[in-house]
Amino acid sequence: MPQAQPQNWNEDLARRIIAEQSQCEGPLLPILHALNETFGCVPAPSVAMIAEALNISRAEVHGVITFYHDFRSTPAKGTVVKVCRAEACQSMGGPKAAEALLRKLGIGWGEASKSGAVTVEAVYCLGLCAAAPAALIGDKPIARLDGPKLIAAVEAVR
Repeated sequence: MPQAQPQNWNEDLARRIIAEQSQCEGPLLPILHALNETFGCVPAPSVAMIAEALNISRAEVHGVITFYHDFRSTPAKGTVVKVCRAEACQSMGGPKAAEALLRKLGIGWGEASKSGAVTVEAVYCLGLCAAAPAALIGDKPIARLDGPKLIAAVEAVR
């Protein structure tokens, strides 16, 4: 089944992004990051365009997109909350904080809230180990979390 294109899809813009980023050394990741930032995902039609521009297979492009958790094939719903599940955060109570948020929103990992305002994803290190547990709400890091602090931070951006 073909994937839906994001509402802001623009083929000409995608081609410009690919052409600009193709000049970088090791251009695949910069292209994917730029497309993901511009469209909220790496739109399906861009995979063939990237493959052609870089003279690699579509399977190679797809493999990189699916390997890295930051790339998505469809835009996330609402604000993305990335909760660290690595060892330091686990040892400092991260699982309880995360479970409180998921229970409050009535969702599981990788799901969007019923309103579509928030998507919660697991990540495996935000580099804030000394201030664990940590999360990233949109592009804002927060640390030394417990359930109420995480819930309050998420509600503040909803």
